[in-house]
Amino acid sequence: MRVVYVHQYFRTPDQGGAVRSYHLAKGLVEAGIRVDMITAHNRPGYDQCWIDGIRVHYLPVPYDQNFGFLKRILAFWSFVKKAKKLLRKLSRPDLLYITSTPLTTGLVGLWAKKEMALPYIFEVRDLWPEAPIQVGAIRNSILKRLLYSLEKRIYDQSLSLVALSPGIASHIRRSSSGKVVALLPNFSDLTTFFPKERNEKLAKELGLSGRLTIAYTGALGLVNAVEELLDLAELAQKRGKDWDFLIMGAGSHAQKLINLSSLKSLYNVHFIPFGSKYEVNEILNLSDMAWISFAHLPVLKTNSPNKFFDALAAGKAILVNHKGWVYDLVKTHDLGIPCLPGKIEVAFSKLETLAEDRAELDKMGENSRKLAETFFSKEIAISRMLEIVNPKPKPTLGGEADIRIA
Repeated sequence: MRVVYVHQYFRTPDQGGAVRSYHLAKGLVEAGIRVDMITAHNRPGYDQCWIDGIRVHYLPVPYDQNFGFLKRILAFWSFVKKAKKLLRKLSRPDLLYITSTPLTTGLVGLWAKKEMALPYIFEVRDLWPEAPIQVGAIRNSILKRLLYSLEKRIYDQSLSLVALSPGIASHIRRSSSGKVVALLPNFSDLTTFFPKERNEKLAKELGLSGRLTIAYTGALGLVNAVEELLDLAELAQKRGKDWDFLIMGAGSHAQKLINLSSLKSLYNVHFIPFGSKYEVNEILNLSDMAWISFAHLPVLKTNSPNKFFDALAAGKAILVNHKGWVYDLVKTHDLGIPCLPGKIEVAFSKLETLAEDRAELDKMGENSRKLAETFFSKEIAISRMLEIVNPKPKPTLGGEADIRIA
């Protein structure tokens, strides 16, 4: 079997970031499937290389999180044009597996189905265009209608659909009733992320107190709400708590967060450069809790954040700032505590208790690792992926309540 996997932002563990497609594609290769990955890079010219059995095609389509709206759209459109041209040159595959975001990657599938009679499976990572519309990035009413129409068309023309969370699956069913929808959440790499002894040398370099450490490891963008972690750090500092807050990542709001921390004179906040997955594991293992946050928009409650699954594998207690699927998992499986808008005092009081009660904190971390091993391991995800790319993928039946992990 031959599969062409289309992901504009393909990353490897050494590069860091979202590496879902790397692991799933590698799993397909190990099962005997030939995989060509079509992606993009910021270097001039086309490049091709083999990465762990995956033939990766790098198209020259520069992209940066600091791009404005128009420049992003041009990058998305350029990738679609170049991907279609490359598909013509490759040996004919049996199937396209196309992942968003952006939604425009689905245009490759629509074209390939019409022009080459190729079926495609479409994976929905985030709800586009709903997310940028709720954030306010897309305001024009005509453009909104066009994008909603495109979304439905991409869903309707697909062989089947893959959702990363129950909320996304429910949205797809409302938008495109009758389609096969498989639930394949993000997952935990239990070998890259695992509980280990704290790196005391690194802790000393960062000047950590060791009383209570909370880490955020992820994107630093408009929708990530890391400002709320700074609010918690400010409250801890004002009340004389020897707690530490680690922020590791990159994004359009990174400098804004650094400036805000400096303005507030937060000596308990430590910024760490974006790094590989292995470096993220080192930071998580300096920490007692992982901060999982998004801006308070309804669409973001459906997200399936990689940083959450990394923290589960590392055996960390969870501190979540929003209600949604992640909040439900935290509550159901006793993984940590919420720090919801308007309830920072409640969360602060609980953190005070946890700082003195290491047994409860450790138990939450153990529950996180157990959940990762039981439901969210990389191996389980790859097994599910192999079912999905077969000609008749097994659907995830029922409504949101029926597909909740419990």
